[in-house]
Amino acid sequence: MKKVLWSFLFILSFVIFPLSNASAANNDQQLVEEIKEIITENYVGKINGDLQKATTIPDIINMLDPYSTYFSKQEFEEFMNSINLSTIGIGVVIEEHEDGIHILQVIDEGGASEAGVVAGDIIIAINGQSIVGNSIEEASSLLIGNEGTQVQVKLLHENGSTSTKTITRKKFTLPNVESALLFGNVGYIAMSSFSEDGAQLVKEAMIQLKQRGATSFILDLQNNGGGYVATAEQLTGLFPKAKIAYLLQEAHDSYEVRAKQQNVKFPADTRILVNRYSASASEMLAASLQDQQSAILYGETTYGKGAMQGFYELHDGSYLKLTVGKFTGPAGHTINEVGVKPNIETKTAPIFQAHYDAIKAQYKDYQELVSLKNVPTTKTFTVKFSQAFTTPIPEGSVQLVALGGDEISFTTKVEKDNSLMITPTDPLVEGQEYMLLVHPTIQKPTGGKLQKGIYLHITVTK
Repeated sequence: MKKVLWSFLFILSFVIFPLSNASAANNDQQLVEEIKEIITENYVGKINGDLQKATTIPDIINMLDPYSTYFSKQEFEEFMNSINLSTIGIGVVIEEHEDGIHILQVIDEGGASEAGVVAGDIIIAINGQSIVGNSIEEASSLLIGNEGTQVQVKLLHENGSTSTKTITRKKFTLPNVESALLFGNVGYIAMSSFSEDGAQLVKEAMIQLKQRGATSFILDLQNNGGGYVATAEQLTGLFPKAKIAYLLQEAHDSYEVRAKQQNVKFPADTRILVNRYSASASEMLAASLQDQQSAILYGETTYGKGAMQGFYELHDGSYLKLTVGKFTGPAGHTINEVGVKPNIETKTAPIFQAHYDAIKAQYKDYQELVSLKNVPTTKTFTVKFSQAFTTPIPEGSVQLVALGGDEISFTTKVEKDNSLMITPTDPLVEGQEYMLLVHPTIQKPTGGKLQKGIYLHITVTK
């Protein structure tokens, strides 16, 4: 018996990969007894039944929490290959759900994306067979197949309607870390999973963005289902003041795990985006940074998986994935089945508020005006000044920013009542949020400049 990948943390969301479905078939009594011994010694959680009376592997697994399962050797190899985020399937990231299998993310250019599947949809049937109550492994065994073959999937949409789609299986790769330089020299980094090289990828993205002029950062962990614990420890070390990665309670011990300190750091005001699908290692990092005041969390309360799994190799080369610990942030607040509540809760995409606040921090001497809410896409903005100003308006004196992105173009017109009309060149985008900046570079007829700049937050009607 050999335990492997102690540092691997995983939740019920992963890229679909081929399974041999040996889990249900292999009832070898030696394996059954071996698994019982491992569970008795290491399992952290409630056992629903009499473990010693179980006679099959499925019987045992059904007594454990949803995060513990059994992999044949082939299943385990395929699973580990999937951590590299390249596989053949319909192109979705999934988790178990009481109504079926919940789709967390749809991969661009994958079969599901091409068929019109969207994140939030719930798979309720595959090829006419209901999968409500099925495990991830059972659903995956129905969804996988050879490249180019098709599978019929019935979906429950967020509005309560259903539809059936025929999806072509194809090879796809899930990009793990993506980055962009947003308006205001705000570096944006999105991380899809805590892969083995995840911390290094984030570190490289941060360095590159700093070279391009980034002075503040947003790290997006939305829909990130977790991965390697070691990656969370390394990522925590990228933040100032973050000395502790997490607190861990095992079957027979409890202890503090230190962050792996790095030679470069994010700024102290880095903003972290989370949502209800941020889970496991994402929650580990979020809780650690929040407890140590090393970053600001935006979004909604996270998934609530504060349980850690270890992998145990069995005598025939198969593996048992078993919950072996519960973790919290340094402050000890419960995460499992509770989640991490962000510092700033948002009802719309958290990138909007996070980007707005990052820009706002650069203009502390400016006056913030009352937000404009639910404006039409054809909105023309009027800024009225208390005194006359000269024309033309100096370039860059007025800026209209699509939050989460960059500056957009517009035209200006000066009215006789000391007001300035700002008309976007193209219609505003439904559901998008914007920021209007007016800098004190606008000049008065006497030659002086306006004393104070202004800014305001704008939301567009959906």
